[in-house]
Amino acid sequence: MTLGGYANRIARINLTSLTVEYDQVPKELLRKYIGARGLGVKFVFDNGPKVDPLSPDNLMAVMIGPCTGSAVPMSGRLAIVTKSPLTGTITDSHMGGFTAARLRWAGFDGLLIKGRAWRPVYLVVENGTVRIEDASHLWGLGVRATVRALQEKYGRENTSVMAIGPAGERLVRFAGWLNEHDRASGRGGTGAVGGSKNLKAIVIIGDRSGQPQPLPERKEAFQEAVRMGQKAIMAAALTAPNKGGLSLYGTNVLMNILNEAGSLPTRNAKESHFEHGEAISGEAFREFNLASEPVCHACPVHCKKEVEVKEGRWKAKTESMEYETAWALGALCGLGDREPLVYMLDQCNDYGLDTIEMGVTLAMAMEASEKGLTPEVINWGDAEKMSELIRKTAYREGFGDILANGAYGAACLLGDPDIALSVKGQAIPAYDPRGVQGIGLGYATSNRGACHLRGYTIASEIAGIPFPTDRTVTEGKAELLKTFQDLFGFLDSMDVCKFASFAQGAEEFSAQVRALTGFDDITPEEAMRIGERVYNLERHYNNLNGFTGKDDTLPKRFFTEPATHNSAGMLSQLPVMLEEYYRLRGWKDGVVPEEKLKELEII
Repeated sequence: MTLGGYANRIARINLTSLTVEYDQVPKELLRKYIGARGLGVKFVFDNGPKVDPLSPDNLMAVMIGPCTGSAVPMSGRLAIVTKSPLTGTITDSHMGGFTAARLRWAGFDGLLIKGRAWRPVYLVVENGTVRIEDASHLWGLGVRATVRALQEKYGRENTSVMAIGPAGERLVRFAGWLNEHDRASGRGGTGAVGGSKNLKAIVIIGDRSGQPQPLPERKEAFQEAVRMGQKAIMAAALTAPNKGGLSLYGTNVLMNILNEAGSLPTRNAKESHFEHGEAISGEAFREFNLASEPVCHACPVHCKKEVEVKEGRWKAKTESMEYETAWALGALCGLGDREPLVYMLDQCNDYGLDTIEMGVTLAMAMEASEKGLTPEVINWGDAEKMSELIRKTAYREGFGDILANGAYGAACLLGDPDIALSVKGQAIPAYDPRGVQGIGLGYATSNRGACHLRGYTIASEIAGIPFPTDRTVTEGKAELLKTFQDLFGFLDSMDVCKFASFAQGAEEFSAQVRALTGFDDITPEEAMRIGERVYNLERHYNNLNGFTGKDDTLPKRFFTEPATHNSAGMLSQLPVMLEEYYRLRGWKDGVVPEEKLKELEII
């Protein structure tokens, strides 16, 4: 079987037996789940939902989509799909850069990794083969030192290295994978899954001249689809290179906007406006700390911002100061100083920690400290203490061993789970669900725990894309969210950056996939149905693990303590939206019924 776009090859790697087998994916599965997130979810589901996330039986699927490595705009994404040790749900987490493209150019659609090696190992992926090598000399190193050592051995040109740091080795429940450009598969604890398998790194060697490259099934239609996508990105207000806000300031362009709206959770969301927000905004980082603006494969936007502190206590240089990072380690912890934020981002990247979960966990600890629940005092905005606790968390030293469980897990151990800003065990991102109603529904119903990227209603509620909606009302938000969730289910399966949706929609994305694969029946409507299938399969996986409607909720604070500033007095109206959302989904109390699974051809 040969399909346009795909390499038609996956590797099944058993680290217990140190063996590798090669396989093809049936055409029917590719048509139903496309690739990356969708196909990874199918593989993880078929592996069995009851598996212990940190056991050798858990499957870690490293996946790309049919667009990967091609000229499709913003297609440089790679997905890691597995069962999360942080939440117990299925999870997927995506990294940018050139790692994904090199995996396709090395001749693969994905790597399916199971088992546990008896000693530390790393993988070498090259020319359609996978080798398992001894990583004993790398164990204990940070991400940067690991990348340097492997690049010295295999070269920098045409080589990508993704690795875990000390946090992943010590099974910190929110450890991630990072590559040579500090791009992270950060959420959900995928790095801990790697650590549980004694898998330190994956080296991918590939360029366009290596393996025979997959060609589009419809060459002229593909060129036209790419041209239209590029044209839309170049013209859109947010994505236009060197003009749009995302291109100029990165994702941190949102800091001042959300802060002015009174929707920036501050000091563990006891407030929703930060008096020093402007000092840690994208505009401020661009003026005072910008070092470079690196790119991902096939992306003209340049949203990544490498930042630097050139001298002094907080000297560091690292990618990328995202809005979520500046918020989690900044406003949420009461810290308005850019220099320690750069340093702490650098720490998290080298230790292999999710900056969102780390910041929310520290903010929880600060409130717990106020209540006398912690073994040591942690004051709001104390940068020295925060930096010390980041290190202790990565190495599970002292109080860090408690924090290594994430905000919710640590709050439970401290005796007050209500102060954790978490949903299904995962920390919330940087949008206050009291002042922006739709995103609260998104957090509550996200299949991987609190997340803004399952259904980014902020695009409409704050940026007015594809049309503006009133952030303060609940009407229409259930339908808006379902549309975003289904669209992103398809987009993540292509695997294309979600920021592409600021300029394109289902019509453009489905045209790209049709031309690449030759699946001519993937209309815009069918693309949305595929996204819906992926979302329901994830939900079914979680249902089989005991998750129901009782888990589709928000932290207590958002129902009982009003927001401040320009959202003053507002509370989340989640129950009103949730009833409508379940009706649109065809779910019963958060559970996918059998007739829905059959309707979507999941069973």
